[in-house]
Amino acid sequence: MRILIHSYFYHPEPIWMPHEMAVSLARRGHQVKTITGFPSYPQGKLYDGYKQRPWRRETIDGIPVLRLPLMVDHSRSSLRRIMSYGSFMASSCAMGPLGAGPADVMYVSHPPLSMGVSAWTIGLMRRIPFVYAVNDLWPEAILATGMVRSSKIIAGLRWLERFVYKRAAAIITVSPGYRDNLVGKGVPPEKISVLTNWANEEIYRPVEADPALARELGMAGRFNVVFGGNMGLAQNLETVVEAADLLKSQGDIQFLFAGDGVGRDPLEGMVRERKLDNVRFLGMQPAIQMPHIYALSDVLLAHYKRDPLFEISIPAKIFSYMACQRPVLMASAGNAADLVEAAGAGISCPAEEPQAMAQAVLGLYNMSPEERSALGAAGRQAFLEDHSREVLVGRHEELLTEVAGAGARLRREGG
Repeated sequence: MRILIHSYFYHPEPIWMPHEMAVSLARRGHQVKTITGFPSYPQGKLYDGYKQRPWRRETIDGIPVLRLPLMVDHSRSSLRRIMSYGSFMASSCAMGPLGAGPADVMYVSHPPLSMGVSAWTIGLMRRIPFVYAVNDLWPEAILATGMVRSSKIIAGLRWLERFVYKRAAAIITVSPGYRDNLVGKGVPPEKISVLTNWANEEIYRPVEADPALARELGMAGRFNVVFGGNMGLAQNLETVVEAADLLKSQGDIQFLFAGDGVGRDPLEGMVRERKLDNVRFLGMQPAIQMPHIYALSDVLLAHYKRDPLFEISIPAKIFSYMACQRPVLMASAGNAADLVEAAGAGISCPAEEPQAMAQAVLGLYNMSPEERSALGAAGRQAFLEDHSREVLVGRHEELLTEVAGAGARLRREGG
């Protein structure tokens, strides 16, 4: 099967799923290629070794990649974000059909919503059906983070959403709540598949704690609560700093952020203002380093802003946490908390409640090491059964094969 992957984000950016999908499908014998932009996320500047140009072809891990230009931005400015998304949509619509070549099916990674327009254009010109993977609900996600407030822009996005969903051959969502949301918008239930995100089990796995690394990172002899990944608006990590403030007298508990994003600078300002010495920032870490940091943690933390959208969202980091066999604290109600608790992988607390988070951390702190180890082991088992890369790539492959077959029949019939 010839598979085209179309994604705004791609390796070496830390949005790993599109590239892992490409590599995993290629290992299964498929011909896979990718159309994406020039890498700039999350710092909002081009990665070293890249310069904007009309196009660039390269091969990454055996996958042919066509990079098309975009306006580089990852700021809090809604206008600049829209311009960035729009610029990639324009370059993809203009040059994507030329660069795509023949394909049987296209896998499209969303967000942003504009990906659906370029996918439809490429698909129309090349007669390629597309599977639309909804990893964030738009416009709900940008409303929840406050990036856009204009009623006219929101109305336009809702129209665009209907346009894209109608033209996709199939739609993938990452949670039951997302599926229900789309059905409520008129998408036929039979068009939707719920396939959660995954973690790469070759990278995210239990490893031995390294005492030298613990000393280097200041984690030795402490009870370490670690947040890993993007520090964005949706995470609303101010709550974590406030919880740390409440626990500052508990001398051996510390909170660590291993990541980066637009929310990092304000958090560092909060820590300085409150003179907290129990919060540390490790910065962006390579993926291969994260399991070693997680091995030094006692609790792995995920937090979402309090919003109905995030009650039906499941952060991808949950699966990396579970894969590494560490206890999880999910600070949000809804689908993500349900998943963690059903797996026995950890506990949950309400979002945006520092006192509740502090109490949850203390609850885990007061458990025996054996009790925390049991939580980690249960999470690892649930991950292997339902959320590993191999399991989920197999389910994606089945759907892509089905859509490609239907597209081939339609072309034979002259549709």
